[in-house]
Amino acid sequence: MSTRAKTNSRRPGGNPAKVPPATLADWIGGARLRTLPLAVAPVIIGTGAARAVSDPGEWHWVRALAALAVALLLQIGVNYANDYSDGVRGTDQYRLGPSRLTGSGRAKPKTVLTVALSFFAAAAVVGIVTVIDTQLWWLLAVGAASVAAGWFYTGGKHPYGYYGLGEVFVFAFFGVAATAGTQYVQIKTVSQEGWIGSAAAGLLACAVLMVNNIRDIDQDRLARKRTLAVLVGPTWSKVLYTVFVLLPFAISSLLAFVYPIAWLTLFVLLMALPAVLITCTARTARELILALQLTSLTALAYAIFVGWALAF
Repeated sequence: MSTRAKTNSRRPGGNPAKVPPATLADWIGGARLRTLPLAVAPVIIGTGAARAVSDPGEWHWVRALAALAVALLLQIGVNYANDYSDGVRGTDQYRLGPSRLTGSGRAKPKTVLTVALSFFAAAAVVGIVTVIDTQLWWLLAVGAASVAAGWFYTGGKHPYGYYGLGEVFVFAFFGVAATAGTQYVQIKTVSQEGWIGSAAAGLLACAVLMVNNIRDIDQDRLARKRTLAVLVGPTWSKVLYTVFVLLPFAISSLLAFVYPIAWLTLFVLLMALPAVLITCTARTARELILALQLTSLTALAYAIFVGWALAF
C-alpha cells in the first residue's frame, strides 16, 4: 500500500484504541489561546470609542465586560467547532500545524462538538442577559448571526471557509460587528471612531487568518479546502497579508491627529514588521506559526494603544 493510500485510509477522528485520550493540556490547546487576542482587541477599541464620545456616567463598564465575555466565548466556540468540522471531514490529515483533538483521534468528535456548542450556548446566555439589560432586542439577530458565522466557517455542507470567504466574514464579525457592537451596547450609538476602529480590528483579524492559511496552502489544496490563500496563491497571499497588517497603522496615524496617543501604535510595528518579514520569507511551518503568534499579539497591542488614545 502506498504512503498516500495509508494516509487517506485514516478515519476522521482516528482510532481511540491506538492513541492516548486527550489531556487537559490538549483541551486547552484546542481552545487555541493564541487566537484569543482577536476577541479582546475589538472590545478594547469599541470600549475606547464609547469613552471618547460619552458623557460622564453614560459609559457602562459592566456591559463592556459582558461584550468581552461574549467575544471570548464565541472565539473559543469557533475554535472547537473548527476542530470538529475539519476533523470529521478529514481535512486535518493534511495540516502542518499543531495536531487537533478530532483529527488526531485523541477526543471523540461528539465530545468536541458538545464542547463547541457549550461555549456557543454560554455566549448566547451572556448575550441574552445583555439584551434584556439594554432592551436592544434586535441584537438577538446579530448574536444569532455571529454564532451561525462561527459554525458555518467550516461546518455544514457548504462551509464558506472552503470557498475563499473566510476573510470576508472575519472582517465583518471580528472587526465591524464586535467593535461597533461593543460601543453600541454601552452608549447606544456607533461613532465615527467606532467605525474606523472596527475596520482596523477587522484587518488585523484577517491578517491572522491569512498567515494561518498561508502555512497550509499545499495541504488545504490536497484537502480541497479553497481558502483565499489557496485561490490567489502564495505570492498574492503574502501581499494581502502585508496589506492587512500595515493598513491599520495608516488608520491609527490618521486618528492620531485628533487623538495624539494613537501615535504610540507605531511602536507596535516592532512586532508587526518582523511578522511580515517572517511570513514573506518563511520556508517552514514553524516560522509561519511564529508569524501567526506575532500577528495576534500585534492585534492586541495595537488595540490597547488605540483604545487608550480614544478613551483618554
